[in-house]
Amino acid sequence: MTAEIPETPETPEVWLPFPAGEIEGLPDSFRYRHWDGEEAFPGDPAACVFYVTPYMKSPAVTLRPLPAMPRLRVVQTLTAGVDHVLGGLGDLPPGVRLCNAKGVHDASTAELALTLTLASLRGIPGMVRGQDREEWRFGFYEALADKSVLIVGYGAVGAAIEDRLAPFECERIVRVARTARTTARGPVHALAELPQLLPAADVVILSTPLTEETRGLAGAEFLGRMKDGALLVNVARGPVVDTKSLLAEVESGRLRAALDVTDPEPLPSGHPLWHAPGVLITPHVGGSSSAFEPRAKRLVARQLRSFAAGEPVENTVLITD
Repeated sequence: MTAEIPETPETPEVWLPFPAGEIEGLPDSFRYRHWDGEEAFPGDPAACVFYVTPYMKSPAVTLRPLPAMPRLRVVQTLTAGVDHVLGGLGDLPPGVRLCNAKGVHDASTAELALTLTLASLRGIPGMVRGQDREEWRFGFYEALADKSVLIVGYGAVGAAIEDRLAPFECERIVRVARTARTTARGPVHALAELPQLLPAADVVILSTPLTEETRGLAGAEFLGRMKDGALLVNVARGPVVDTKSLLAEVESGRLRAALDVTDPEPLPSGHPLWHAPGVLITPHVGGSSSAFEPRAKRLVARQLRSFAAGEPVENTVLITD
């Protein structure tokens, strides 16, 4: 099934979070409106047939125009996860396609996963604090070489993480996804196999989408099966990890963690995770790098060319009914 524009005398509109003039290769079939979450809408939402959601805005902002978009045929997020828009789909007519930004954040998020892993193992946070105090913190630190790494969530981002781990002489890289399969690099294990896989991992990297199946996945039982001294890296979503259970493990010193996402998020002032021992926190910047815009704009142009030609759009996650 393709996403067809209903026949009306009005020119169909596309809402974009970037100025149309900054995106090469847009088709001439539409009137383009620039809206990145401002209070005032750029035009009548009723004319919009293709809505590219603002990036990293709250669900309240992102979902605000949806009830007024009866002609809408495609909602295109600029994130790999779509949990922030699911709450507004009930306001849409049947047949609207929700598409994610698979591929846009692979490079940036994988880079940060590697950065968090290396920084934690090599003690970089302590060295930065030492620099602030003019302290020379010489010591013996862990390498990524010879470590066993478990990637939980082996989609496009998980595969990109493995690409970047490959030169680091890891002893073993183990892949886990919702269901088992075989790839050119080797087997991908099912989530159900995690209890047997966790005890052997020195580093566990979470890159899975947030679903009902993965919410709270890294809870007390999951963390309890990790080996003493292991490192948990989360570049997925905050609620994939049970914060209370993680705090118990890091405050005891048994595990370490490097977190680009937290639950709650943003992490409020005074939260115990801020100063928990062995925890490195970045403020959900996995996709927020210079790699984002060019890839996002190429995806949007490609999607709109397909849509204008009556061809299937990419990355369809669901269709409203």
